[in-house]
Amino acid sequence: MSRLLQEKTTRRLLKAILFLFILNLICDLGITRERSRQTRELLLTQSRSIASSLLDSGMSEEVIAKSLTDTAVTPGGTQLLGRLGLRENTSLRYFPGLSASENSALILSLLKLFLLFALLFTAILRYLLLQNRLQLKAIETVSAYTAGSFGTLLPQTEEGTLYRLFAGINHMAAALKTGQETEHRTKEFLKNTISDISHQLKTPLTALSMYNEILLEEPDHPGTVLTFAQKSEAAIERMKTLILSLLKIARLDAGGITFRKTISPLSNLLADALEPLSWRLTPEKKKIILPKPLTEDLYCDPGWTTEALGNILKNALDHTAEGGQITIQAEQSPLETRIHITDNGPGISPSDLHHIFKRFYRSQTSPSPGAGLGLPLAKAIIEGQSGTLTVQSPPGSGAAFTISLPAAPHTQKSACHSQPQHRLTKP
Repeated sequence: MSRLLQEKTTRRLLKAILFLFILNLICDLGITRERSRQTRELLLTQSRSIASSLLDSGMSEEVIAKSLTDTAVTPGGTQLLGRLGLRENTSLRYFPGLSASENSALILSLLKLFLLFALLFTAILRYLLLQNRLQLKAIETVSAYTAGSFGTLLPQTEEGTLYRLFAGINHMAAALKTGQETEHRTKEFLKNTISDISHQLKTPLTALSMYNEILLEEPDHPGTVLTFAQKSEAAIERMKTLILSLLKIARLDAGGITFRKTISPLSNLLADALEPLSWRLTPEKKKIILPKPLTEDLYCDPGWTTEALGNILKNALDHTAEGGQITIQAEQSPLETRIHITDNGPGISPSDLHHIFKRFYRSQTSPSPGAGLGLPLAKAIIEGQSGTLTVQSPPGSGAAFTISLPAAPHTQKSACHSQPQHRLTKP
């Protein structure tokens, strides 16, 4: 019952019915008073007529007064009135005054009944129209939701069961809209990924086709066959790396990778990341410098973090001239560990600085033949572990990449609990 009374339109209808009840009561009281007044006037008129008739007949005033005030009924009086035709079943038309009063009361009762019916009918009709209007709006809005349009919401500013139903429908619409947007983004992502893959594979496939034609045309020239076989192998490796990188990025974007975090020594992670790149150091006369031993630990997924570090280090080697150097430093706090990888190459131009983490983006001045997926993949891996990857590159001062990864949860809690004691300690 309390829930029913919460609806505004229901409260209005009940108030209208209560008002009509009070109005009916007031009308009944008014009609009763009017009938009493008319009856009093009728009796007074009748008494005046009887008194006047008796006075004209020579009756004394004492006898007349007694006859008008005496309430006793005698058989003789009853028989007299009967002989005159005045009985209990006598028609009202033989009582002109009483008949007029009765007709007036009947007309007032009919008018009152008609008025109350009209008001009650209007109140109920208004209630039904409001409910019907809300229901039609709900039908139109739900139909729009079904068609994929979520621009209009059902009203939910009032209280009551109906508005709670509208709120539930709005929540359902919000969930449908979110699902529709997610599906649209997924389709766009798949479309863009397929387009990127086809675009990036076009060049090595074209090269492979050309190399294969040359190999078929030069079967008697071992040197030519060897040269183009090596080029074919390089193109195949590039395609393999490209496809694997794209698949990894797609899995990261789709949330299909679960990072299994453990506490791993940073020195081991860097050693694994540098292992496939170490062969380049001597021929290219480049150095990896560690100003101090790396004793820090990382709370991360070792395999994926090693890949991210390897991509950043490879980018630094690609953009460092012969004889250049790459510096690796780390700092650790109770809340996070930061790794700084800095090179002394030409740096990143300001026009390219804000785009280097975009997929397939390559600067026009970049000496690297890569596809532009290494840094975006590294950023996706770091951010997938709740970390950050940033870069700074003052003009002519090389590039400085900073990786920040949060500490293990129990380490953070210990740090938070120890902070108040540290604040209370005097220097």
